[in-house]
Amino acid sequence: MKEFAGRVAAITGAGSGIGRALALRLAREGCHVALSDRDSVRLAQTVALLEPFQVTVTSAVVDVADRDQMHAWATDTVSAHGQINLVFNNAGVAQSGSVQGNTYADYEWVLNINLWGVIHGTKAFLPHLVETGDGHIVNISSVFGLQAQPGVSAYNASKYAVRGFTESLRQELDVLNNGVSATCVHPGGIRTEIVRSSRISDGMEDLFGPEEARVRQVFDTLLLTSADRAAKTILTGVRHNSRRVLIGADARLLDLEQRLLPTGYQVANNVLCTSVGRALTLFPSVFKPMPTRVETTSSAQPDPSVRQPDKRRASPRQATPAHNGLG
Repeated sequence: MKEFAGRVAAITGAGSGIGRALALRLAREGCHVALSDRDSVRLAQTVALLEPFQVTVTSAVVDVADRDQMHAWATDTVSAHGQINLVFNNAGVAQSGSVQGNTYADYEWVLNINLWGVIHGTKAFLPHLVETGDGHIVNISSVFGLQAQPGVSAYNASKYAVRGFTESLRQELDVLNNGVSATCVHPGGIRTEIVRSSRISDGMEDLFGPEEARVRQVFDTLLLTSADRAAKTILTGVRHNSRRVLIGADARLLDLEQRLLPTGYQVANNVLCTSVGRALTLFPSVFKPMPTRVETTSSAQPDPSVRQPDKRRASPRQATPAHNGLG
């Protein structure tokens, strides 16, 4: 898919971060968008940011972990827009804790959103994409879908599963040759709200020592890529029908490390984590991580170089106007 103008994209987790950045970039190119998020306030803020663009915008408060809600949203989206061409299964959560410290509820929470959310989005929209004969599914995995790290077993499990699911899906679509394709995305450190909203369970201090909280702060400073930059890279991957997309130098480095040291990287990770924790204990005044700037994507103006299509009417039941009192 080389051009996005006049097409329709569905985006989960559109209230902030990569989801919001994707909505802005697509709208700037004349792509109509259907947005969903669990946070109605942030979702309304994204809708308001899209007002300058002459595209149809619909939105719905949806829990991606709820199969019925996702299928209803897919049906409503096609009803409002007449078709669907792009699906970005972007919504996700982060959680850390040792395997022993995690509860079953921790694993269920992460897997229900990160994995089942992707499966629900794919299953709900795929028949509609096949019907249009011109579609693309983008599933967001992570660098943690390329190599495992201590203290994030639930997150690792979900992102490895998204990778396997998407790679299998892509091969099926290649064989069927039905006009639909799929891409798996592996972002590195991205400045989004997922860091601040992550859950911490027991066992992290056992793994990283008494300075565990500051260890996480140090690693948070490595979130180098903006959400807008990530969105640009993802859309370039869609244009080239890429099987996978790596975002950021850190993602490329970890991918290379895993290729060269398929098991040895685990030893390197253990040494790194324990070394940082030990250094913070011995030299507490030396390591003062800078505050992480979270990408908010707070403004948007139409790109004058991109022709803006005529605005179409959206289904009033599904459309969310900017003045709905939510934001």
